[in-house]
Amino acid sequence: MSYCVNCGVELEPSLKTCPLCNTPVINPKQLEALKVSSPYPKERGQVDVVKRKDLAILTSIVLIATSISCLLLNLFVFSGSLWSLFIIGACLILFVLITPAVIYTKLPIYISLLFDGIAVGLYLYLISFNTASDEWLTGLALPIVALSTILVEIFALLLRSFPISYITTALYFFAEVAVFCVGLELLIKHYLSIPLRLTWSAVVLTVCSVIVIMLITVLSRRRLRDAIRRRLHF
Repeated sequence: MSYCVNCGVELEPSLKTCPLCNTPVINPKQLEALKVSSPYPKERGQVDVVKRKDLAILTSIVLIATSISCLLLNLFVFSGSLWSLFIIGACLILFVLITPAVIYTKLPIYISLLFDGIAVGLYLYLISFNTASDEWLTGLALPIVALSTILVEIFALLLRSFPISYITTALYFFAEVAVFCVGLELLIKHYLSIPLRLTWSAVVLTVCSVIVIMLITVLSRRRLRDAIRRRLHF
């Protein structure tokens, strides 16, 4: 049973036109014979890709508007504490993170990572305005951020300077985890005025050292390296 494509009335098989609206009844298989073009588009429709400049403008406006709105609310409505600094700091970090991906894609990775560390430091500085003392900021928070930023910069430098593989990446990662944990424990004990002795970080250092030695051995033995790559499929 067929129906009119215009009004939807039920049609008899012998009808050539619709009895209600006089729309021609055409079998889709006869379109080629009648040289009638198909009513459906031959090409798939596509939505225009959002331009990076427009996306950068939109993102910047949203982050700036959010920061200003929270600041005004904090000053004139909810003025009990400087809570808006948390929102402003978060917007600052988001802006710095999206800058190399959306706003300025040619920014070197080292500069981008440095800006990330500075943004986190500024965020912690804004948090210090809501605390009774800022000793934790200069004595612990900023040194930890500086240590993390330096290690991430070194990690990026190693990946850019030497051949990259799963094994070498794992080697750099575990080596930096060991250094970070040792540095973190020493910074915490220095801030708390505790004797500088390794405790929990010594366990992490031992485990990471074993893994690093194993990875170096694998990298130094080509036959062993190739065998592991074949078995692990990388």
